[in-house]
Formats: sequence, C-alpha cells, structure tokens
Amino acid sequence: GQLEERDVTVGLLPPFHSFGLTTTVLLSWCLGLRTVFHPNPTESALLARVVETYKATVLLGTPTFLGGIVRVATDRQLGSLRLAVTGAEKCPESLFATLRERWPSIIVLEGYGITECSPVVAVNPMDAPVAGSIGRLMPSVEGAVVSLDLASRVAPGDTGMLLVRGPSVFGGYLNYSGESPFVPFEGREWYRTGDLVAADADGRLTFKGRLKRFIKLGGEMVSLPAIESVLQPHFGESDDGPVIAVEAIGNPEQPDIVLFTRKPAERSEVNALIKEAGLSALHYVRQVRPVEGIPVLGTGKTDYRTLKARFDTYGAPRTDSGEAEGRRTG
Repeated sequence: GQLEERDVTVGLLPPFHSFGLTTTVLLSWCLGLRTVFHPNPTESALLARVVETYKATVLLGTPTFLGGIVRVATDRQLGSLRLAVTGAEKCPESLFATLRERWPSIIVLEGYGITECSPVVAVNPMDAPVAGSIGRLMPSVEGAVVSLDLASRVAPGDTGMLLVRGPSVFGGYLNYSGESPFVPFEGREWYRTGDLVAADADGRLTFKGRLKRFIKLGGEMVSLPAIESVLQPHFGESDDGPVIAVEAIGNPEQPDIVLFTRKPAERSEVNALIKEAGLSALHYVRQVRPVEGIPVLGTGKTDYRTLKARFDTYGAPRTDSGEAEGRRTG
C-alpha cells in the first residue's frame, strides 16, 4: 500500500507553496518517482490529458485543482490513477462522492498540514482512509485539542483549538515582533495552529475550519465555511475560480455576513437554503454582493484577505458626503 517505483506522479502544484514543494519536488527526489510536471494547475483539461498520456498513477493537489480536473476529465482519462492525495483546504464531500462514483478504485487520502510544521501534521492511512477526516497526527507530532481559552482539553468529539509540538515544528519567525505563535499548556510550550478540529476516541481528526473564519454573533461562534458549504452545491463550480465566497464585513463587534457571488442570487432565497440546511438564523447573510471575480491564492484557494480589503470600508476615511471611501464604486 506504499508508493512504488512503478508509480508516475503529476507535478502540478506551485513549488513556492509548502504542499507543492513537498509533494511536487521533494517527494519525487527522495523516492525516485517519475514525475510529469506542468506549470499551470488551472489548465484542467490539459492536465487530464497529461494523466492519460503518461498513465499517471498518483495525483496530488488541492481540492480546488483536483476538482477542476475531475469536472472535465472523461472516465478513461483518469483510469490509470490508483491514488489521489489532497490537502491545503477542506475537501468537499461532493468531490469524494464524484470520485467514488466514477473511479471507485482510486484511494483518496485527505491530509492536513501547516507551513510552520514542515508541513505535514496529519494524514489518512492508505489502508483505512475515512472521507471527511484529515486522519491521525504523524508519529512525530504530539497534539492537544483544547478550549479556546486554553484552560483544558475538550472531550472526544467536541470542537477545539489544535495545539501541536514536535521536531517538525519550527522555532519561530525571523525578524518578527508580533504576538508569539507559541502558547503554554500543561506546563509545556505548544504551537497554536489557529485551526479548529474535533478528535474522536481513536485520535482521528476532523477539520472544522480556521478560527479566523469564525465570527461571534449573539454569543455563538458562527462558521463562515459552514455557510459556504451549504450554498456551494446550489451555485455550482467553475474552472476559472470560485463562484461564491462568504465573508464578515463591517464592525468587528457586530459584522454583517456577506455573500459574494458571480451568479445572480436573491437574499431571501439564499437564507431559505441556509435555514433548510439546519443552520441557525445567526448564519443568515445580511447582504448579497454580485462580483465579476473572486480573488484566489496561488494554491487556488479563495483569498479572503484581499476580498475583505477590497470591500470592507469599516473605519475608512469619510468623504464630505458622509460616505466611506470606495462605497461609490463598491
């Protein structure tokens, strides 16, 4: 069940990203794997032809890039694959379902990594992968799932902040004067990941989202990714970037949940979908903003920082008319 000399991988991830450097360059070098490189991970149709032409057996990429290939590929084009490894963002259930239906022989492994942790933290085993889970911590990594105030560990199955320590965790940032990324817990120093997870009794982790992608409303922690996951199937996907994005805009003490969308949408219909999915009224969107495009990072993930900076005018200088700068063109 391991990688073998006969395997052929496709190097599609940018090497400036830790996931790409590890899997696109270092993995191939260390194991002597034959690798076919292609510089543009967004050229899904061409990558599907690359897999078919070189009879690739292993495909490693973010869910965004893998999803693009799966959408345009014929069954035959990906028929040589035996293993797909994904990470850097949560893999949607729709991608798992499509792979199970069209290519049932492909083993799909989802993992979890952090640049500051070299970067692999957890991964599913090849002999017992669980869809929707990021697997167990690597043997060299020690972890603790704790309450947000760092007071105690949470019970199995409950969501908490992931702390990690071990030889693969970095020692700190160069020329950095900000808040330390390390925190004391149970008498030892840990790296605070900023990620929320739940661990079952066997130590298998489920990724719940970045803490910064949660907002506090009415005393409740509201997950922006949860809203996106509910709406995404109704808006569909596109090969030229995300179709929707959900972000909190405005006063940090009482922000508005805003849906940015490249497709027409009515707020009442959007909130009806959220209600139907069982989310509370605190998850309802306050605004729907049509946009021509949604910014992305080099990994294909939505660039929420740029999106927020582009549209969030809270605290911006005000004009003589009393409007925040930028609202006239927003």
